[in-house]
Parts: sequence; C-alpha cells; structure tokens
Amino acid sequence: MDTLEALCTRRSVRKFEDKPVPEEMVRQILEAAMMAPSAGNGQPWQFIVINERERLDAMANLHPYVQMVLQAQVGIIVCGDLSKEKYPGYWVQDCAAAMQNVLLAGHALGLGSVWTGIYPKEERVAGYRAMFNIPEHVIPLGFAPIGWPAQRPKSESRFNPNRVHYNTY
Repeated sequence: MDTLEALCTRRSVRKFEDKPVPEEMVRQILEAAMMAPSAGNGQPWQFIVINERERLDAMANLHPYVQMVLQAQVGIIVCGDLSKEKYPGYWVQDCAAAMQNVLLAGHALGLGSVWTGIYPKEERVAGYRAMFNIPEHVIPLGFAPIGWPAQRPKSESRFNPNRVHYNTY
C-alpha cells in the first residue's frame, strides 16, 4: 500500500475480530509512530502498550467512547512527556503526529484502529493516569484500540474546495 492509498483509505474501525495481533506488528507500529515529526526533533512521546485482556476490559469504564476496547486485541496510549520537550507547548502537535502514524501503520499492516481522545478532558487524563500509573510530567493524549478489523468502513473523498484559500483567507 502506498502512502496516498493509506491516507485515503484509512478509516476508524470500532469492531474487531477475536484474533491476536503479532508482537512484531506492534513493534512496527511503534517504530512508525516514533518516525513522526516533532518540534526541534524533541520526540517528547512515551507509549504504553496494553496487551493484557484484563487491562483492556477494565479500560471500557474510563470514558464512554472506548467500548470497542472490549474487542480489541491490543491498544496503544500515546503520551506527551513534558520533561522531553525541546519547545514547550508543542508536545500536543508532536504526539498527534505520532498517533496519526500509529493509525496509518496499523492500516498499512491490515489492522484496524481508532483514535479515542483523552487530553484535554481532565477527567479522562486523571482516569488513565490512575489506571496506568502515569507520572505527573507525562500526559496521555489519546488511546488507539487495535485489532483485525471486523468491519470495513467505506472511504469517500473529503476534499472540499470551499475550505481551500490561496495566498490569503
């Protein structure tokens, strides 16, 4: 799958097959995540991989939009490590780029995933922080449940020329 095909066909998957995701694929996804651009190449990210069924199931209570975790075989929490920021405040952009790479790499490998937001919802940040012993200087940005897709959402072009401005707004 080439890059443009991956970008144009990746969709959020919320239903997964009961089939394990090989550890090598998880590593490939993490390697892709760490190739994301970051301000000053600071790479202020940390990743928490959840692959224990009990932990995945317990996550369903963290917030209302992660119920698909009950079917996922693995999940990745993308976190911003404030102690690793080269340019303070850019961790959100840096980690968002890493999360996008998680989603695209999974898709390129034939897996499905969905970005579930954590930050800036304080109650979600607190819940993830407590459940996964995340230190205060590390902020969970988002969680991606990952697995073999049990659905194939259609992909349609979202190009809207009304949202494009040249040289000035």
